[in-house]
Amino acid sequence: MKLTLNDFQRITLGADRVCTENGKIRFHRFNPAEELFYKERDAAYGRSFSARCSAPAGIRLSFSTDSESMTLRATVGAATSRSYFSFDVFEDGVCIGHLDNFTEDSLLLDYTEQPFPLGTHERTFSLKRGASTVTVYFPWSVFIDTMEVTLDDGAAVEAVKPQKRLLAYGDSITQGYDATRPSNRYIAALADRLGAEEMNKAIGGEIFVPDLLESASDLDPNYVTVAYGTNDWSTTDGKAFLENARRFYRTLAARYSHARIFAITPIWRANFEDEKPFGPFSSVEELIREATADCQNVTVIPGFDLVGHDKALFADLRLHPRDAGFAQYAENLYNKIGGAI
Repeated sequence: MKLTLNDFQRITLGADRVCTENGKIRFHRFNPAEELFYKERDAAYGRSFSARCSAPAGIRLSFSTDSESMTLRATVGAATSRSYFSFDVFEDGVCIGHLDNFTEDSLLLDYTEQPFPLGTHERTFSLKRGASTVTVYFPWSVFIDTMEVTLDDGAAVEAVKPQKRLLAYGDSITQGYDATRPSNRYIAALADRLGAEEMNKAIGGEIFVPDLLESASDLDPNYVTVAYGTNDWSTTDGKAFLENARRFYRTLAARYSHARIFAITPIWRANFEDEKPFGPFSSVEELIREATADCQNVTVIPGFDLVGHDKALFADLRLHPRDAGFAQYAENLYNKIGGAI
């Protein structure tokens, strides 16, 4: 039996909405006002923010079933500059395989611009006899044009939802660049460890833009993470950065006054010693501390050492972590956040 729209709506985590468009089931991680905001930013800055919006970063299926097999069929298209993708399938917390368009031994040392086929892909997974919990992590890198999930006829399908919620703002690293497996993204691993649903609002190339929060939904998160700054350092000046960061955090702290908010400063990047109009890279953290000083529910997490200062931990050898780098990021970040909560 194929899952219906109603089934997807019940078992999907991390989405603002699941709906049909032109007869196709679509998953949206941004609300309509946020999507419009990014379309307008496209026009103003000549960027592809809205395309990156269409990538389902942080979205997953989570359900219990007694089916003994599951077939995933997906047609995907371009949403980012990366063409590799993976749906990660877990059963009772153990990875049992992937629906993807690459093999590990096909990846170059820097695989970020390597071409891989998009289009339609399908795979059948064997499941245990009896009830089990299945989780399908969606890719962060591509747009899902169509999605089909087929289980055994008459199989049970019950939603499995965490009790907490993690709202994540950030740039490309928080969106997922460049994890080959979406379950390895640092924010996905953090959400899992916190027992929280991940609501991912990160966009590659983004900086602090306080006006984005005017379109935010009432999500009532338990935790909020914010990880901007590395693009700001490359593209803005310190004065504008401080003004934007201060307004962003004040608005966020007031909107989600009951949440624990964590301001994650930028991780190491290979060119951190470059001279920029902004000032030294270390000044990003200094200004974030200043911007959050009067926000009582915001805790600053120093990010520079969350990932080792080794190009081999970065897929592009300079900025975006590969899976091993994300593993360090997730472990070290959870240890710091766990100590704070």
